Amino acid sequence: MELLNILFAILTVAFGAAGWLAPAWTMRKVGLADTGSTMGVSEVRAASGALFVVVALAALLIATPTAYAMLGFVWLGGALGRVTSLIVDGSTRRKWGFFGTEVVVGLILVSGNIWLG
Repeated sequence: MELLNILFAILTVAFGAAGWLAPAWTMRKVGLADTGSTMGVSEVRAASGALFVVVALAALLIATPTAYAMLGFVWLGGALGRVTSLIVDGSTRRKWGFFGTEVVVGLILVSGNIWLG
């Protein structure tokens, strides 16, 4: 489980870094439009970027099962928002792919560190 914890934390840092440091690229990947205000870019940098970088780096720094489980709960929070969008806003293949990834990573981190650990 230790290797998976580190791998998923590094993956989270990489995804977060994309949102934080390349918000325009991230916005294109998730279908967001720049409306001319800097708030959209700011939101991507914060909520889809640096937040994930910091929580994953914290898990690596603390390096306890609880820290890695909390990283898993963050992924499951993303999955909750995504499934809400699938139900309320409509279904797309890309949303299902993101949802599946969020659920799998989240459940592995939570179950491997709390329920099975």
